[in-house]
Amino acid sequence: MKFWQVDSFTEQPFTGNPAVVVVLTCDISDKQKQQIAMEMNVSESAFVLLENGESEIRWFTPNSEVNLCGHATLAVAHILWSEGFVTDPTIRLKSKSGTLIVRKEDHTYTLDFPRQDPSEKPEYAERIKSILGIAPNYIGSNGEEEVS
Repeated sequence: MKFWQVDSFTEQPFTGNPAVVVVLTCDISDKQKQQIAMEMNVSESAFVLLENGESEIRWFTPNSEVNLCGHATLAVAHILWSEGFVTDPTIRLKSKSGTLIVRKEDHTYTLDFPRQDPSEKPEYAERIKSILGIAPNYIGSNGEEEVS
Protein backbone atom coordinates (compact mmCIF):
# COMPACT_ATOMS: atom_id res chain seq x y z
CA MET A 1 0.00 0.00 0.00
CA LYS A 2 1.42 3.38 -0.98
CA PHE A 3 0.40 6.74 0.41
CA TRP A 4 1.35 10.38 -0.04
CA GLN A 5 0.68 13.60 1.84
CA VAL A 6 -0.24 16.35 -0.60
CA ASP A 7 -0.71 20.06 0.09
CA SER A 8 -3.58 21.25 -2.14
CA PHE A 9 -4.14 24.85 -3.27
CA THR A 10 -0.50 25.89 -2.95
CA GLU A 11 2.88 25.85 -4.66
CA GLN A 12 4.81 26.10 -1.38
CA PRO A 13 5.65 23.14 0.86
CA PHE A 14 3.99 23.03 4.29
CA THR A 15 1.15 25.36 3.28
CA GLY A 16 -2.26 24.87 1.68
CA ASN A 17 -4.71 22.14 2.64
CA PRO A 18 -3.01 18.84 3.50
CA ALA A 19 -4.57 15.55 2.52
CA VAL A 20 -3.28 12.00 2.63
CA VAL A 21 -3.78 9.95 -0.53
CA VAL A 22 -3.83 6.16 -0.23
CA VAL A 23 -3.86 4.26 -3.53
CA LEU A 24 -5.34 0.77 -3.23
CA THR A 25 -5.32 -2.03 -5.80
CA CYS A 26 -7.55 -4.16 -3.58
CA ASP A 27 -10.02 -2.90 -1.03
CA ILE A 28 -9.45 -2.82 2.72
CA SER A 29 -12.05 -2.63 5.46
CA ASP A 30 -13.68 0.61 6.57
CA LYS A 31 -12.17 -0.03 10.00
CA GLN A 32 -8.68 -0.10 8.47
CA LYS A 33 -9.38 3.09 6.51
CA GLN A 34 -10.53 4.79 9.69
CA GLN A 35 -7.44 3.59 11.58
CA ILE A 36 -5.15 4.89 8.83
CA ALA A 37 -6.94 8.26 8.86
CA MET A 38 -6.55 8.44 12.64
CA GLU A 39 -2.84 7.68 12.34
CA MET A 40 -2.28 10.20 9.53
CA ASN A 41 -4.16 12.85 11.55
CA VAL A 42 -4.88 15.35 8.76
CA SER A 43 -8.31 16.78 8.02
CA GLU A 44 -8.97 14.17 5.30
CA SER A 45 -7.36 10.98 4.11
CA ALA A 46 -8.55 9.93 0.65
CA PHE A 47 -8.64 6.29 -0.35
CA VAL A 48 -8.77 5.59 -4.06
CA LEU A 49 -9.41 2.04 -5.20
CA LEU A 50 -8.11 1.25 -8.69
CA GLU A 51 -9.80 -1.95 -9.77
CA ASN A 52 -10.95 -3.36 -13.12
CA GLY A 53 -10.28 -0.07 -14.94
CA GLU A 54 -12.49 1.92 -12.57
CA SER A 55 -11.66 4.28 -9.73
CA GLU A 56 -13.61 4.65 -6.50
CA ILE A 57 -12.87 7.33 -3.91
CA ARG A 58 -13.75 7.65 -0.22
CA TRP A 59 -12.66 10.19 2.40
CA PHE A 60 -12.07 9.72 6.11
CA THR A 61 -11.31 12.30 8.79
CA PRO A 62 -9.55 11.15 11.96
CA ASN A 63 -13.07 10.66 13.41
CA SER A 64 -15.42 9.54 10.61
CA GLU A 65 -16.13 9.10 6.93
CA VAL A 66 -17.35 12.12 4.94
CA ASN A 67 -19.34 12.09 1.70
CA LEU A 68 -17.29 14.63 -0.27
CA CYS A 69 -13.99 16.49 0.02
CA GLY A 70 -12.70 18.81 -2.69
CA HIS A 71 -9.09 19.34 -1.65
CA ALA A 72 -8.50 15.63 -1.05
CA THR A 73 -10.03 14.83 -4.47
CA LEU A 74 -7.64 17.33 -6.02
CA ALA A 75 -4.77 15.63 -4.17
CA VAL A 76 -5.87 12.21 -5.46
CA ALA A 77 -5.98 13.44 -9.07
CA HIS A 78 -2.52 14.97 -8.72
CA ILE A 79 -1.06 11.69 -7.41
CA LEU A 80 -2.83 9.56 -10.03
CA TRP A 81 -1.34 11.69 -12.84
CA SER A 82 2.08 12.49 -11.36
CA GLU A 83 2.78 8.90 -10.30
CA GLY A 84 1.61 7.45 -13.63
CA PHE A 85 -1.44 5.56 -12.36
CA VAL A 86 -3.52 7.41 -14.99
CA THR A 87 -2.50 8.98 -18.30
CA ASP A 88 -5.89 10.06 -19.65
CA PRO A 89 -6.52 13.83 -19.17
CA THR A 90 -9.90 13.04 -17.57
CA ILE A 91 -10.36 11.07 -14.36
CA ARG A 92 -13.75 9.77 -13.24
CA LEU A 93 -14.05 8.81 -9.59
CA LYS A 94 -17.09 6.98 -8.26
CA SER A 95 -18.10 8.25 -4.82
CA LYS A 96 -21.02 8.22 -2.41
CA SER A 97 -21.87 11.69 -3.75
CA GLY A 98 -21.95 10.56 -7.39
CA THR A 99 -19.32 10.51 -10.11
CA LEU A 100 -16.64 13.16 -9.71
CA ILE A 101 -14.73 14.32 -12.79
CA VAL A 102 -11.29 15.89 -12.77
CA ARG A 103 -9.76 17.24 -15.98
CA LYS A 104 -6.12 18.15 -16.57
CA GLU A 105 -5.01 20.73 -19.09
CA ASP A 106 -1.32 21.64 -18.94
CA HIS A 107 -0.78 22.38 -15.23
CA THR A 108 -4.41 23.21 -14.46
CA TYR A 109 -6.91 20.83 -12.87
CA THR A 110 -10.66 21.38 -13.12
CA LEU A 111 -13.01 19.60 -10.72
CA ASP A 112 -16.61 18.88 -11.72
CA PHE A 113 -18.75 17.68 -8.82
CA PRO A 114 -22.44 16.75 -8.72
CA ARG A 115 -24.71 19.54 -7.56
CA GLN A 116 -26.00 19.08 -4.02
CA ASP A 117 -28.94 21.35 -3.37
CA PRO A 118 -29.55 22.25 0.27
CA SER A 119 -32.77 21.58 2.11
CA GLU A 120 -34.00 24.00 4.75
CA LYS A 121 -33.28 23.05 8.38
CA PRO A 122 -35.34 25.43 10.54
CA GLU A 123 -34.87 23.16 13.58
CA TYR A 124 -31.37 24.64 14.00
CA ALA A 125 -32.55 28.29 14.09
CA GLU A 126 -32.77 28.58 17.90
CA ARG A 127 -29.31 27.06 18.36
CA ILE A 128 -27.77 29.46 15.83
CA LYS A 129 -29.59 32.40 17.44
CA SER A 130 -28.25 31.44 20.87
CA ILE A 131 -24.69 31.28 19.50
CA LEU A 132 -24.73 34.39 17.30
CA GLY A 133 -27.26 36.48 19.15
CA ILE A 134 -29.30 37.09 15.99
CA ALA A 135 -31.87 35.00 14.16
CA PRO A 136 -30.68 33.53 10.85
CA ASN A 137 -32.60 34.24 7.65
CA TYR A 138 -32.04 30.70 6.35
CA ILE A 139 -30.37 27.49 7.52
CA GLY A 140 -29.85 24.69 5.05
CA SER A 141 -27.93 21.46 4.68
CA ASN A 142 -26.71 19.52 1.67
CA GLY A 143 -26.55 16.25 3.58
CA GLU A 144 -23.94 16.67 6.28
CA GLU A 145 -26.35 16.61 9.23
CA GLU A 146 -24.09 16.59 12.27
CA VAL A 147 -24.41 19.74 14.36
CA SER A 148 -22.59 20.10 17.65
